[in-house]
Amino acid sequence: MRIVEIIERKRDGHRLSRDEIAAFVSGYTRGDIPDYQASALLMAIVLRGMDDTEVADLTLAMAESGEILDLSDVPGTVVDKHSTGGIGDKVSLIVAPVVAALGLPVGKMSGRGLGFSGGTLDKLESIPGYRVDLTVDEFKQQLRRIGVVLTGQSANLAPADAKLYALRDVTGTVPSLPLIVSSIMSKKIAAGADAIVLDVKVGSGAFMRTLEEARALAVDMVRIGQAVGRKVVARISNMSEPLGHAVGNSLEVVEALDVLRGGGPSTLVDHCLAIAGEMLYLGGVAADLTQATQTVADALVNGAGLRKFRELVEAQGGDVRYVDDPSLFPSAPVIRRVLAPRAGYLSQVAADEVGLAVVALGGGREVKGQAIDHAVGVVMHVKVGDRVGKGQPILTVHARTEQESVVAESRLMRALHFSDEPVAALPLFYDRIGAADVVR
Repeated sequence: MRIVEIIERKRDGHRLSRDEIAAFVSGYTRGDIPDYQASALLMAIVLRGMDDTEVADLTLAMAESGEILDLSDVPGTVVDKHSTGGIGDKVSLIVAPVVAALGLPVGKMSGRGLGFSGGTLDKLESIPGYRVDLTVDEFKQQLRRIGVVLTGQSANLAPADAKLYALRDVTGTVPSLPLIVSSIMSKKIAAGADAIVLDVKVGSGAFMRTLEEARALAVDMVRIGQAVGRKVVARISNMSEPLGHAVGNSLEVVEALDVLRGGGPSTLVDHCLAIAGEMLYLGGVAADLTQATQTVADALVNGAGLRKFRELVEAQGGDVRYVDDPSLFPSAPVIRRVLAPRAGYLSQVAADEVGLAVVALGGGREVKGQAIDHAVGVVMHVKVGDRVGKGQPILTVHARTEQESVVAESRLMRALHFSDEPVAALPLFYDRIGAADVVR
């Protein structure tokens, strides 16, 4: 089966068969299909879409391109969570250790930044020595021993997705429902968790820009999870402004540590309480979501989550001094405070532009395999709905050079809009999609 014929069929709007999809996935995984042909098919999928059967076939082909992890020997219900990507999203750094500290094993394989959204692995690598390349055996051993793992995707698990994920990042093929669903769920199926909480982002800083798109994504993922015997729930959350205040790798780790110490921005804390609460409830260790959320709140206040995060960092080779003393994280050479140009209410944030500004500063990738600067980024001091006075600090740019900080400031100020009239704060969540909401 010639790959060019498969590309042409999808280009012309035809439905691909299971065999055609399998041929593409296996051929690209082996290296028989070059990047330029894979890119052509990805773009055809972006433009022409896929039906439910194609998405399911693509998801399973990607999951079966490698090993399907068997976690049956790990005591308890293994839970996982996944975010569809956003600006300032450091939730995994917080909820994984907190949930593990409460007795529920969390085995998570994360990704790197994709497009304008940051990646959990890039953030974790801000901690010197932290390993994100655990083998399958190391993954399972650590999960049994300390109850939590945050690592990169093993080469043996959904290897097709690992290759396609990196390619999509640099070929303009990120915002595609079939590609997002198959990427997320192939990893989750291969990683072997019993229960999965999905944090589906919607808004200007998400790949899903409308609630309709976000619901469609959530329903598709919950349906596929159910079909392969997983417990799955999705929360649709706001991403029309950065989550928390910090955007940028080490800046986000420091903010996550602040939350684990019982502090941090209230919106970020409340978001983490909801996601971690869903994990506890889905994992069967809480009677209802109210009890689950309160249990998580207690674990943040009493330091249980922080202690488990320190244990996680130590287990994966990271320097725990950075956990104990976040001031050890390196600072960017230029730190530029930006003041409000006028009085008023912050009415809107082009969150994607905030993410792209951080990428341009060096905090993300513009080409495949590019090294990133963990110290650069942006800290937003105000949220939508906040009243600001003229000359009040509204954001801080952390940059490598003065010129880069000036360019970033200009871009960021174009991303912020102010109003003379009061503006309502944005909601944290819009919807919850569970098994009962999905018709199979």
